[in-house]
Amino acid sequence: MNQLIVDTKKLNFSYTKTRKDIENLELKVPKGSIYGFLGPNGSGKSTTIRLLLGLLKKQSGTVALFGELFNGKTRLKSLDKVGALIENPSLYEHLNAVDNLKIAANYRQNIPEGRIDEVLEIVRLSHAKKKKVKAYSLGMKQRLGLAISLLSNPELIILDEPANGLDPKGIIEMRMLIKELNETYGTTIFISSHLLSEIEKTCTHVGIIRDGKMLFQDTVKALKSSKGRKMMIDIEVDKFIDAMTVLEKLQKENTSLVDEFLQIEVEDKEEITVVIDALRAQNVKVYQVSIKNNLEELFLSLTEN
Repeated sequence: MNQLIVDTKKLNFSYTKTRKDIENLELKVPKGSIYGFLGPNGSGKSTTIRLLLGLLKKQSGTVALFGELFNGKTRLKSLDKVGALIENPSLYEHLNAVDNLKIAANYRQNIPEGRIDEVLEIVRLSHAKKKKVKAYSLGMKQRLGLAISLLSNPELIILDEPANGLDPKGIIEMRMLIKELNETYGTTIFISSHLLSEIEKTCTHVGIIRDGKMLFQDTVKALKSSKGRKMMIDIEVDKFIDAMTVLEKLQKENTSLVDEFLQIEVEDKEEITVVIDALRAQNVKVYQVSIKNNLEELFLSLTEN
């Protein structure tokens, strides 16, 4: 996975003279990856996507797609290999899914006749292909938008907030589709999102941006380990005072009571069992244990001023 599908160098863009919206951005998306592009609202994620697609003109720096510099000469060739779903898809709601896909296919070149049925099968909409889109749920509309982006069998798919507004079922369906496209078809997928939990569950690589600047870029595994081995856990017990005494004997100094849960710092998962065994040995009942999302804390520490 050494080849880069997207490679930007010192990319800069400003909407106004007083502020840089994208500043010296070095974006590296490996071939075959699911790359999560994270950042708070207004951090420059959508602007970056528009620069990658040529919808905005860069002011300095370079953009390379599929190993070629992206410019006026290579733009159409590169975009033939790219599918994009930017926010909510533009659909003809009075038509059915097949008709929407036929219209989209007419704007593209050399789409095989059977491709419409293929993409409907991929996004699991074959059963509703004759139903008018206005009767679709938001999740179904998002999947139809994804089907449109798949018509040309792209090597790279760019998704801007694909889970935005979806209910839990819709979010899970979209996550499964993204993973299937990557694992089954080898598609490289670039996901812009502010939902850390979805990026963590879905992506192999991550880039974190704030105020147009890249703060962190590596694998999700590297991001998790960058905070070190320690983790915070919440424990619900029946006897708080007895539990605190046990923790003092275990020399657990970083301990607090938060919303009726004991919050404890441990070195690793193995130490969790040591703590639970010690509590039970002193007849303290343990009702539940949960590991706090340390990745979320790291994300906040990077993106908050």
